[in-house]
Amino acid sequence: MRLRYGGPGGPPRLVTIVTFFLCFFSISSLIGLAAADKSKSYSMQTLCKNHFLQQLYRKIDGAVLWSQNERNLDCVITFQTHSILQRFMLRFDGLQLDCNDHLFIYDGAHAVGTYKFDLSCKNTKQNLGAMFTRTNYVTLKYVTDNWGTESNGFKLVITAVKDPKHACTEFRCNLREFCISTDLVCDKINHCADGSDESSNNLCQNNDSGTILGLEVTWFVVVLISSLLVLLVLIVAISICVCRRGSWNNSHGNSVQQQNASYSLAHMYGSNGHMAIKPGVGSTTTLTDGGLLHATPTSGNSRRPAGPPGFRMPPARGRPYCPAG
Repeated sequence: MRLRYGGPGGPPRLVTIVTFFLCFFSISSLIGLAAADKSKSYSMQTLCKNHFLQQLYRKIDGAVLWSQNERNLDCVITFQTHSILQRFMLRFDGLQLDCNDHLFIYDGAHAVGTYKFDLSCKNTKQNLGAMFTRTNYVTLKYVTDNWGTESNGFKLVITAVKDPKHACTEFRCNLREFCISTDLVCDKINHCADGSDESSNNLCQNNDSGTILGLEVTWFVVVLISSLLVLLVLIVAISICVCRRGSWNNSHGNSVQQQNASYSLAHMYGSNGHMAIKPGVGSTTTLTDGGLLHATPTSGNSRRPAGPPGFRMPPARGRPYCPAG
């Protein structure tokens, strides 16, 4: 049984396309998982783009929001903790807003009612300190005008914390004994507000040692799997090319053989330019005076050639036969 493909747009191309998309989505998913291990970093310019994802609740353990001289913004962003037992702690690592810009902070899932904080040019990171929500939601509304400088903006660290009265199975901060996710430890971001999540020497040293060939274990796995997928695509592509070439050669060879077989000896011309008739049933072969083979049909339609009534075949003209001397 021979597998034959129906053309350049047949199964080989479909297999290649499907394999490509599988590899693409697998690599994208792995990169997304690797980026989700540590604190997520968001740009306010990106978050405030007008698309449907802007209205989604983003579940986070920790995040860093960056703002720098965004103009003509009026957007609302909501974050949610993974557990209802958690709440949010907000702390600024940098804050310098223009006097016409406002950052409203709501303790809830919507930007309605009374806001908890209204931050503008009169606020600095020193006089604010750490801010806490009472619910497991926090909503930010950022409004800016069409003027500003490169120094205007902020860096906001948001951390989902669990109060000391609840059992902690992850990392406990020193100062207030808040419990935070272990993924936020040793990520070079101060989530505990007292720096204990970054000053835990033993834990951070163990975390730094978890590298392979200079890469973190997660990124090493991503690179390894990506390389294997690329190698698989190359093997499939080479196999398809070899298979198609073999199929084309076989089909081309068979067509040539069938074409040659369709010509019987009765339709082939001899070397002297006359038609050679295969001796057999329905014909008699004689040797003329000139030394030529002459076939006389004895039965069948060959005795009555097609044409109008009364048509007669012209007599064959003999050519002198010169034997090789």
